[in-house]
Amino acid sequence: MRRLYRISLALLLGLPVLAHGQQVHAQTGPAPQARPSADPVLRLRPAPKPAAAKSLEGRIELDVVVTGADGQPVAGLEPQDFKILDDGQPRKILSFRSFDGIAVKPAPPVEVFLLIDTLNLPFQQVAFVRQEIERFLKENGGHLAQPTSIVLLTDAGIRVQPRSSVDGNALLGIVSQIKGSISSINPAMGASGDLMRFQESVHELTGIAENEAKRPGRKLLVWVGPGWPILQGPDFTFSEKNQRGYFDAIVELSTKLREARMAVYSVAPASSALNSRTFRFVYRDFLKGVRTPRQTDTGNLALKVLVTQSGGRILDPSNDLAAQIDRCIAEASAFYMLSFDPLPAKNANEYHDLRVEIGTPGLAARTRTGYYNQPHAKEIR
Repeated sequence: MRRLYRISLALLLGLPVLAHGQQVHAQTGPAPQARPSADPVLRLRPAPKPAAAKSLEGRIELDVVVTGADGQPVAGLEPQDFKILDDGQPRKILSFRSFDGIAVKPAPPVEVFLLIDTLNLPFQQVAFVRQEIERFLKENGGHLAQPTSIVLLTDAGIRVQPRSSVDGNALLGIVSQIKGSISSINPAMGASGDLMRFQESVHELTGIAENEAKRPGRKLLVWVGPGWPILQGPDFTFSEKNQRGYFDAIVELSTKLREARMAVYSVAPASSALNSRTFRFVYRDFLKGVRTPRQTDTGNLALKVLVTQSGGRILDPSNDLAAQIDRCIAEASAFYMLSFDPLPAKNANEYHDLRVEIGTPGLAARTRTGYYNQPHAKEIR
């Protein structure tokens, strides 16, 4: 039975959002200008560039991480070790590449985005998170294994380092400037504040994916923070029209993350409120792919759902955030690239479950859990 809510979920689409009789707007004012400083710096996220015209049909490319019983990435497998299942049906592997991070490295190298989520982190935890990221950046004398960018999410939107760097010491200057501040979206706002944080977080993640879809190479987005609220309970509602728009937002974000070759990882302090036992496992109810607008729910865009569906990893809450980030980045070196051609779609936004199986006992593959296919079309000019 579909839940009934009182606040309209007009997500990401510029529709009016009503809460307890008042209109709620996500903060859209200009963010303060960054003070002049030596590069690297944080800047406003650039607007997405117009997409080049292309066919709606195309080959599906998958980045696959294979792990052993110890959870560590496994290299050295061959194409015959893999089986791609699309809606349960085997698909022919059309291309295969293996990277071990030592003898064979991807070009361009896998890029890491460390996103510090001060929008959803409690004010008291911002300084601790900053210190843990600084500790990570100082490891190995400041020599980072992968090109890394710092991304900051606040109630004013996203600021991002325009160029990645493997110099952790250079990035320390960026992180040291991040200060905790009282957000304009605060707990006293109740359900309205939860809705605004939900909207802003998903909107900014969509923007990141859209920008990165224009750039080649695999990316890891390490989201440092508990994630945004899953809007549940008697305070929220949405109409069928909103549901349609909500479904479109799910399709767009899923597709952009796939096109960007971006896997999302979840890292959070152990003491975050949203990591309490009450909230930690709610996301599991929403992992199944959404096939129709009538199936949509706020939980389908929860952070941990997107992490799982993108082929990323949810790490248990811990106060050793530096070690947690290391575990995420360890999966940047050894992975596999596979591709296949999907069957022609009969309808727009046709959802397909995906699974990659490994023939070797004791090994597990992790990749995207689904994709939205589109009908064949002539190239758009």
